[in-house]
Amino acid sequence: MLISGLLLISAFIINFTTYFVLRQLILIFATVVAGAPIFIKAFQALRMKAFSIELLVMIAVIGALFIGEYVESAVVTFLFLFGDYLEIRTLQKTRSSIKELIDMAPQEATVIRDGNSIIVPVEEVVEGDRIIIRSGGKVPVDGCIVSGRAVLNEATVTGESAPVMKEQTDKVFSGTIIDNGYIELIAEKVGDDTTFAKIIELVEEAQESKSQTEKFLNRFANIYTPGVIVLSILVYIITQNLHLAITFLVVACPGALVIGAPVSNVAGIGNGAKNGVLVKGGEVMDNFSKVDTIVFDKTGTLTKGKPEVTDIKTFNDQDEETLLSLVAQAETISEHHLGQTLVKEAQARNISLEAEPEEGEVVKGNGIRAKVNGLNLVIGNRKLMKISHIKISQAKQNYAIAREKIGHTAIFAAIDGEIVGIFSIADQIREDASRALTEMRKNGIKKIVMLTGDNKHTAELVGRQLGIDEVYAELLPENKVEYIKTLKARNHVVAMAGDGINDAPAIATADIGLAMGEGGTDISMETADVVLMADKLLQLSHAYSLSKATIRNMKQNTILAVGIVFLLLAGVLVGTIHLASGMFIHEASILIVILNAMRLIRFNHKK
Repeated sequence: MLISGLLLISAFIINFTTYFVLRQLILIFATVVAGAPIFIKAFQALRMKAFSIELLVMIAVIGALFIGEYVESAVVTFLFLFGDYLEIRTLQKTRSSIKELIDMAPQEATVIRDGNSIIVPVEEVVEGDRIIIRSGGKVPVDGCIVSGRAVLNEATVTGESAPVMKEQTDKVFSGTIIDNGYIELIAEKVGDDTTFAKIIELVEEAQESKSQTEKFLNRFANIYTPGVIVLSILVYIITQNLHLAITFLVVACPGALVIGAPVSNVAGIGNGAKNGVLVKGGEVMDNFSKVDTIVFDKTGTLTKGKPEVTDIKTFNDQDEETLLSLVAQAETISEHHLGQTLVKEAQARNISLEAEPEEGEVVKGNGIRAKVNGLNLVIGNRKLMKISHIKISQAKQNYAIAREKIGHTAIFAAIDGEIVGIFSIADQIREDASRALTEMRKNGIKKIVMLTGDNKHTAELVGRQLGIDEVYAELLPENKVEYIKTLKARNHVVAMAGDGINDAPAIATADIGLAMGEGGTDISMETADVVLMADKLLQLSHAYSLSKATIRNMKQNTILAVGIVFLLLAGVLVGTIHLASGMFIHEASILIVILNAMRLIRFNHKK
């Protein structure tokens, strides 16, 4: 491009002299220099049985050389290369989110080995290594803090700029930065297995994937390009004007049309990554923009997912500490958030949980059965008590209902067939939940539904507080799947938001699966279509608004590209657009659609 540009300048200067032949030779040489890479691309496309834009340009350039229009052949090839160069530079800016992420990747780690503190490249860190990170340092791996405390900036992973305090037993993620403090951690995930590495990989894959619009435009281009060649031949046959036919060929190039959709896709997905939202590809973005119904799980999605034991009611002279000890030991076999809440409560009270259950069974969606210290325990909801043939007295039922009506979850605990305690567990609604739901309604969501395995009293209370349209409680995972299938059968486009683990079947069934999980759990990043890294509902609102803006931007680019092509063709036919000016406007149209797409990089749903 540079050589071709210098040759064009030389030819322009020589034009003011009498060396006409030298000027013509320079112009031909400039055409060959700039045309070589275009010809190579056109030939490669033909070998793959594809009709590329380069093919149209090369046919036009050869025609221009044939009729002696050396100025136009040189200018057209230079402008095409110059347009390509500007496209690449601009596209690099739209991919800036990826570059920023890669630049943030840690390069080395301070590791304790054989009692000594040594600095090693991050690639040499292995699972189980003890790593030291001081103020200003980057966390090189995913791991668990075993010593110290620090304030961390997790913006690279979650998109949230507000720092968070981390201390012993907390998880930390590669790529995050210690603002203040000192920690030691044990490496759990290293290299390509870290959350940070997976984010980069997912965003790269998403930006390479195509939306339905892109796929259509690519198919259209494969028909359009040979169609343009046929039309230019018809123009020549009708007008007997080869120059007009060649100009028609150049200005009809669908460059802006082909690039308009992918650049919007890249910019939109990049914006999401910068704001802690992973959208897995153009097709997901397209489908998400059409969603009219959002289904939420309650615990960990609409609520904070950090339940606490608020009350322990015992019966039959049962000792509270003894009951909690037995229940917590039984719950060590469960991964359910309510079971783990009981375990944490026992640990907070310094109750020893060394004894393991002699037997254990998780009853999905209802609770657990276990044998601890020779006692048969049944811990869970009413359904579990009923199927276990354990009677709940009216007084106990009334107590449980009273707790549920004020927003608490009641967990029944039975020993040897008799209920001896009721645990009350409460979870707070997320501060941003109401605002996020309001924003999504404004942006086009027609129905909001909550599906939960929790009791109906607590579920209805949350539903009323958030203004949710429909609330369904005491559901098993399969019930959630059935309800989503019903919504889809009624022609709703459904998104399901859950924690990515308990709600995986429902997330997979919905048109769009939304996973909320701080730091992005493996299963959520693998199964969901959209992952909210900061575990905030406002990110979901941003993602939905972004999908609408991205598809709107694609449509704008498509209309713009088609409109400019029609105007150019009309200009050619009436004689106001010539070969060089046509190519200049064509390249300018490509830059216009790219610049329009780049607006998505700065998109903010709050504005």
